[in-house]
Amino acid sequence: MGGMEHHTRAVHPALRPYVGDVSGYAYHGDPPDLHRGLPSRYLTLVITLDDPLGVAWPDCPVEKYDALVGGLHSTAVHIGATPSRAGVQLSLTPAAARVLLGLPPGELASTVVGLDEVLGRPARMLTEQLREAPGWDERMDLLETLFLRRMADTPAHEVRPEVSWAWRRLRDAGGAIGVQELAAEVGWSRRHLTDRFTAEFGLAPKVAARVLRFERAVGRLRRQPTIRLADLAAEFGYADQAHLTREWQAIAGCSPRQWLTEELPNLQDFVPAWAEELEV
Repeated sequence: MGGMEHHTRAVHPALRPYVGDVSGYAYHGDPPDLHRGLPSRYLTLVITLDDPLGVAWPDCPVEKYDALVGGLHSTAVHIGATPSRAGVQLSLTPAAARVLLGLPPGELASTVVGLDEVLGRPARMLTEQLREAPGWDERMDLLETLFLRRMADTPAHEVRPEVSWAWRRLRDAGGAIGVQELAAEVGWSRRHLTDRFTAEFGLAPKVAARVLRFERAVGRLRRQPTIRLADLAAEFGYADQAHLTREWQAIAGCSPRQWLTEELPNLQDFVPAWAEELEV
């Protein structure tokens, strides 16, 4: 029997500023040959429960990981090329990079690394424990315990409030604010804001805005796969359907309709909580 199952649990209240979504997944049958990891407002952490997971940027060789973390990025990463069928996945806010992983989000931007490169031995122990756990609730407990402990043990890191505010403003506007306007609201020059923002997050504010607008369009298409692309373009401020399609080609590496064809079985099975929130 084909298909895919998902298991989710509400995030612990103390972790809500840092974790957007926690889910376990398992394919019944072979996983897809290619899944596109689309850019979003979140960093991604994945721990497999069986075989290593293959990950590759377009035109790059596949790297395989038992556990990985990927930073903010502006183009899709390709996932697949291995028999891995099950794992747990967390969506992490940029603030989580410092608090839960111990480094600024910019150090992980546009890259995927083994979780053990970031956390060391605790990552290897966690992977073993998750694989030995008898069920999804126990796996969620292990993840929650680890990150609550790391949150308590990690020293506070000061991030310029203007930079944090600029991220929240862009995020809450879904990217629908110009960099010059954002700089004026912060009280900095455009160049200074761009430099500081890029140093912290690894993406320039203009690029982050592009990703956030794309993310909202993806959320709408997830929820309403039959929407006319011209209407989707108009809703999210693209000049026209052709502009929308060009952006999808540049960011996702395919057209919106091709993405739907590839992902529709998964869309029918599961919509992550953070994607639902984009509709509010």
